[in-house]
Amino acid sequence: MKVKPMGPIPPGFEAENAMLLIGGRGVAALADEAGETPFFAYDGAMIRRRIAALRAAMPDAIGIHYAMKANPFPPLLALMRGLVDGFDIASSGELAAVLAAGMAPQEISFAGPGKTGRELEAALRAGVTINLESEGEAGRALAIADRIGVRPRLAVRGNPDFGLEGSGMRMGGGAKPFGIDAERAGALARQVIAAGADWRGWHIFAGSQALDAQAIIAAQAQTVALAARLSDEVGEVPPLVNLGGGFGVPYFAGDVPLDIAAIGAALGETLAARPDSMAGSAFALELGRYLVAEAGVYLTRVVDVKLSQGERFAVVDGGLHHQLAASGNFGTVVRRNYPLALANRFGEAAAEQPVTVVGCLCTPLDRLGDAVALPDIAPGDLVAIFMAGAYGASASPAAFLGHVPAPEMLIDEA
Repeated sequence: MKVKPMGPIPPGFEAENAMLLIGGRGVAALADEAGETPFFAYDGAMIRRRIAALRAAMPDAIGIHYAMKANPFPPLLALMRGLVDGFDIASSGELAAVLAAGMAPQEISFAGPGKTGRELEAALRAGVTINLESEGEAGRALAIADRIGVRPRLAVRGNPDFGLEGSGMRMGGGAKPFGIDAERAGALARQVIAAGADWRGWHIFAGSQALDAQAIIAAQAQTVALAARLSDEVGEVPPLVNLGGGFGVPYFAGDVPLDIAAIGAALGETLAARPDSMAGSAFALELGRYLVAEAGVYLTRVVDVKLSQGERFAVVDGGLHHQLAASGNFGTVVRRNYPLALANRFGEAAAEQPVTVVGCLCTPLDRLGDAVALPDIAPGDLVAIFMAGAYGASASPAAFLGHVPAPEMLIDEA
């Protein structure tokens, strides 16, 4: 059987006596601390370095917001509170979590096309910014604010007439459930201002998971131009323009890390050339996976190694119920291998015969590594699945087949 390629292991991971280290600690000791396998481990130092590098590359005028849907683990949110300038949320559950983490309400924005009346009221009472996704939502938010006697903080999410080329998920360009079409966004902003609301500006998100720096540069330039055009139409300076995100990470073989230096330089030029009508505006990037994906590892233990029709299978005690994306069942059309390694024999030479790593679930979809090159694997070995810091535990069907969620831990010695 031919070996199939894996994605690149993120830089920064090291080993001591062939034992993978996460946050400077060996994974065997972490497994003892977790009390069981499988579990997720997040390296706080890697997150700190990623955000510091991003700030160094971006213009000073750019704030960094964390889109917490990528990873809502409470200790990680507490870490993020001291590293970023705001949180972007998409539910009342996320609202409660970020408030519990201590983020100031005025630094929180709430997006999503299906906010219920209860969610709108909770957001209005808390004093967070609501990114309006439709005229109907605007009417409901204004009515609720009037009923409870608060001045609402409202931004308008525009559905741009362009998308982010090469993005994994296009959020703009054409008919979309997200935001208000650009040709109607200005009118809605004027309505919000006329109603006495505290208008907070624009939210324009063109797409996500792009690894093409030039595509991101083009989309950001178009976003700033659109925000300027809409602001001129409204006749007011937007307090904040949320430029969205779109920064991708290399999951698969052949993926190349994003050139953030090029993006930052181009964005600096774009902002320097913006019209005077937006001279007083603040700008922010809304990023999730780019900040946390590479810092996370899913650790699962080999239960059995078996042969079938001459092929080797390593059965582990984890699976897609915890790490759905690695199985290829979350947003990918063709299944490709995430980076894997034997965590307790990190760096050892691969065996001659490839092995397919499968989970413990009774479904053929539960495949975590397809014909991958690993050292001669045996029961008791720890398999590390990298790129597990984003859309892992909270984006997977943890209760499937009666299983329980995997423990999570943040290793942060700072």
